[in-house]
Amino acid sequence: MDEGIAGRAYGRVVKIMKLGIMQPYIFPYIGYFQLIKAVEKFVCYDDVAFIKQGWINRNRILINGQPFVFTIPLHQASSYTLIKDTMIDEKKYEIWKKKFYKTLEQNYRKANYFNETFAIVKQVLDEKHDCISMLASSSIEAVCKYLSINTYIQKTSVYYSNEHLKAESRIINICKQEYAKIYVNVAGGFNLYSRDNFLNNDIVLQFIKYGDIRYAQFKEPFCPWLSIIDVMMFNSVERIQEMLKNREIL
Repeated sequence: MDEGIAGRAYGRVVKIMKLGIMQPYIFPYIGYFQLIKAVEKFVCYDDVAFIKQGWINRNRILINGQPFVFTIPLHQASSYTLIKDTMIDEKKYEIWKKKFYKTLEQNYRKANYFNETFAIVKQVLDEKHDCISMLASSSIEAVCKYLSINTYIQKTSVYYSNEHLKAESRIINICKQEYAKIYVNVAGGFNLYSRDNFLNNDIVLQFIKYGDIRYAQFKEPFCPWLSIIDVMMFNSVERIQEMLKNREIL
């Protein structure tokens, strides 16, 4: 392994250059994977509060030319519970899953890459997962494997033990533990973090700016920023890999 590449190899700490951190989302939009592709190690931030009505257990697919929100059923979801401790409602989940498969078949079966994409979705959703963190992380890892994204992925709950820290201080601490010199965040975090604070800790703060990604969705007007499921239904692996390059690091 070259110096500067991400990961912990055989018990020894290996310095990395670029680190990304995000809450785990269920089959997230393509911008999420652009961030993963842009860094050498990606951390699923799963020991922070669950966000109700956020994208951890929800996303959007295309139905009759319009965005449709699908939602993984959870057991007593609360913003007072950590993502890693937010459990899936098993009984409702099995019912929901069957309906969701039918919805995908009815609305995407004529898509060029339906078979490949449906197989990945079914593989992930049919796996046994007790909590939404595990299910969402599994969806992210399965898509990365399909798209040959080799970024190392790790959960905050597994390693860092810094729950006492908050917001920017915690992000900086994770970067320090990983010996990361560059932290890449989504553009939405521009007003949340201070470049000077990161520089004072010998870390460069960068932001990823997404390009305009469009593709044919049957004959309907294009509906952007849906789940990666929609992107995979209509595009080859090679085409999606080109889409992942359509971004800037600022």
